[in-house]
Amino acid sequence: MAGVELENGKPVQELVENGIEFPNNYIWESPNFGTIDASVPLGDIPVIDVSRLKGSDHQLQSAVSSWGCFQAINHGIENSFLEEVCEVAKQFFQLPMMEKKKYARQKGEFDGYGNDMILFQNQTLDWNDRLYVSLIPQDEKKRQYWPQNPQSFRRILNELTTRIQQTEKLLLKSMARSLRLEEDCFLKKFGERRIIDARFNYYPPCPRPDLALGLKPHADSSTITFLLQDKEVEGLQVMKDDQWFRVPIIPYAFLVLVGDQMEIMTNGIFKSAVHTALANSSKARHTMAIFCTPEPEKVIEPLGELINDKRPRLYKAVRNYVDTYFNYYQQTKRPIDAAKI
Repeated sequence: MAGVELENGKPVQELVENGIEFPNNYIWESPNFGTIDASVPLGDIPVIDVSRLKGSDHQLQSAVSSWGCFQAINHGIENSFLEEVCEVAKQFFQLPMMEKKKYARQKGEFDGYGNDMILFQNQTLDWNDRLYVSLIPQDEKKRQYWPQNPQSFRRILNELTTRIQQTEKLLLKSMARSLRLEEDCFLKKFGERRIIDARFNYYPPCPRPDLALGLKPHADSSTITFLLQDKEVEGLQVMKDDQWFRVPIIPYAFLVLVGDQMEIMTNGIFKSAVHTALANSSKARHTMAIFCTPEPEKVIEPLGELINDKRPRLYKAVRNYVDTYFNYYQQTKRPIDAAKI
């Protein structure tokens, strides 16, 4: 089970607006992921035209087996709609603090406005604020955390739910075909009541970007994650072969990241992508992440078709993976290591 939350931290934006001196609990010191800075090279992240995916796509398999991610273009969601999504998120974060706090995350909850759980004393915090909302299953949406200001936000969230489900299904089928599996195998294994959540991130300018991180290094607990970058402000990095690379900005492309549960299901053929976000001294940055996760009670384990003499079983069966994920994340450890045989 997830650890007990000790306290709710103040939104980073509130610290900035109140002119509070840079707090020590934002200083990043963990050596687990090597040196992270803005001088790393630009990564040659594979770019995949989703509209052209068909058959056992080798380019797709190569991308997620080597990088654990790819830039998805022509993914079926119009630029104009994504522009609307970005705009309402920006408008929300620009609201007065008291208005935003109407949707404040409560202790022990994921949904709502604020920041991540504080589970440990002396925990290093991320230099970002977020709005986290559940999109599906429909009957488990916590609508009290869906902003009514801006007025169009709820309508846009409903539309986003429909569109991202279509793209998720298309990609999961393509990823299955790339391994010469039945195209519906992932969809069936992840369950009818699989979960899709959205997280809108706001990274305020940071007075000490040399000391803080916008988001500490981690791989997601999902099957796949859709990340929409800021169109102008760079900051995202991914790790490949123990080296960090900057992620290029392609406006309106989704960076699609393999999550831990997909790595387990594919017996390590697809790699979950370790990524991080830098802080910026002068520019605010806005991003959106959409997490696609199996039905919590589903047993997730390597598919039998992907286990053989050359590739023995690498992972144990897991269930309710997200419950333990944040304990590891806040300690800058990888939960998938506990699932390895």
